[in-house]
Amino acid sequence: MSFTVYVPRDAGALSLGAEATAAAIAAEAARRGADVTVVRNGSRGLYWLEPMVEVATDAGRVAYGPVLADDVASLFDADFLHGGRHALGHGPTGEIPYLAKQERLTFARVGIVDPRSLADYRAHGGYRGLDNALKLPPAGIVQAVTDSGLRGRGGAAFPTGIKWKTCHDAEADQKYIVCNADEGDSGTFADRMLMEGDPFVLIEGMTIAGLAVGATQGYIYLRCEYPHARDALNAAIAAAQAEGFLGNDIRGSGKAFHLEVRMAAGAYICGEETSLLESLEGKRGMVRFKPPLPAIEGLFGQPTVINNVVTLASVPIILDQGAAHYRDFGMGRSRGTLPIQLAGNLRHAGLVEKAFGVTLQELLEDFGGGTVTGRPIRTVQVGGPLGAYIPPSRFDTPLDYEAFAAINGMVGHGGIVAFDDSVDMAAMARYAMEFCAIESCGKCTPCRIGSTRGVEVIDRMLAGKDRGKDEALLRDLCQTMLHGSLCALGGMAPFPVLSALDHYPEDFARSA
Repeated sequence: MSFTVYVPRDAGALSLGAEATAAAIAAEAARRGADVTVVRNGSRGLYWLEPMVEVATDAGRVAYGPVLADDVASLFDADFLHGGRHALGHGPTGEIPYLAKQERLTFARVGIVDPRSLADYRAHGGYRGLDNALKLPPAGIVQAVTDSGLRGRGGAAFPTGIKWKTCHDAEADQKYIVCNADEGDSGTFADRMLMEGDPFVLIEGMTIAGLAVGATQGYIYLRCEYPHARDALNAAIAAAQAEGFLGNDIRGSGKAFHLEVRMAAGAYICGEETSLLESLEGKRGMVRFKPPLPAIEGLFGQPTVINNVVTLASVPIILDQGAAHYRDFGMGRSRGTLPIQLAGNLRHAGLVEKAFGVTLQELLEDFGGGTVTGRPIRTVQVGGPLGAYIPPSRFDTPLDYEAFAAINGMVGHGGIVAFDDSVDMAAMARYAMEFCAIESCGKCTPCRIGSTRGVEVIDRMLAGKDRGKDEALLRDLCQTMLHGSLCALGGMAPFPVLSALDHYPEDFARSA
């Protein structure tokens, strides 16, 4: 009898010993004469259980974790190949509460399929969206994405259909699709998980985007610290080309789309779309003036669609299941689902894909399990290093773009970093300004000079020298940065500073 065992090989699982675990399972199976095939899948996103080993049984997959190499022999002794009971066992994987309470659309295959197998991808519904897209005129594809209510999942939340229509309507001999995979926000890892665990869904989404706007060339601008994602993407691109899902004649349609991975420059500012384009062209990553918009004049001066990984990876299910199916999830103008990344001081850090409308309290307690330290959560930062700090009094805020804007926050890329009551919020405010000063491209004065002055003013406040006057100066400086910066780096760095001042003023007076 043959058995299939799944051991993730995404970067998160590998950092926790998954490679040694996989090798130990193969060696122990050989020693015992068991016919075991080890499939290297992606992580399910339950990182406190990694390396999480799954075995395929007649009743479905059964999970064990965290499994280290030294635990493998005892798993075999417990007959885990048949789902036997073990101290590390968690029962059927799909029934683990953390997973059972999610709505996985974009991440439906992550952790389930072999990310290097095109056949496995297709067996789990892959490329049905592209098949449907090939039957539609380009405007029909754009309309489906528009009707779904999909908004950019990279931070700005701009309606994807409007961006695509702008590029579709632009006249040009050459157009481009660019995927912003330069995932640089603190506490975010959804892009990496998806590219390592289901790279074909991104390739399919970009191909559909190319058909929609008339682009024949695509680039994935990938964070330079993601070598595992690079390898997974390149393997998937090669497989897609070999089977006719990329190239000059996609599935015999006569339509072309080519795709390449380009490694990023290692600068946070290159997550901004125009700076990314500069870098992709081989130039220094500096923000461009807008207009013109990239959808009209983007890469190499040609009409270009730029979306992030999760946005593009959400497109296949829309073309497969229909715009209404996707739109039925969510609330208000925030439609569909969002992969939420729980990080920081939480017992159960990991990825949660939920429809918009779930509250911070539910995410932090029902999924995150509270803090590792057992101390109360004092604040969470949502949306990366430029996101506001949100106090417990606002944890009932639903995850919704407009609801967060109403409390001067932002959803961003869906990263949530939790801090317990030992955090120094004045130090966190200072860090926000320092981060901006370090990462600024230097093109505009409010960001380049304002962030440096911001660090100096906070230092004076903490030294107790005329704190009231310096706080007024800091708030005035923040307003200048908010309204005068060329891009979101300088324009949003004041959010964490102002939220710390508003909600935790006592931390700025500790030296008095």
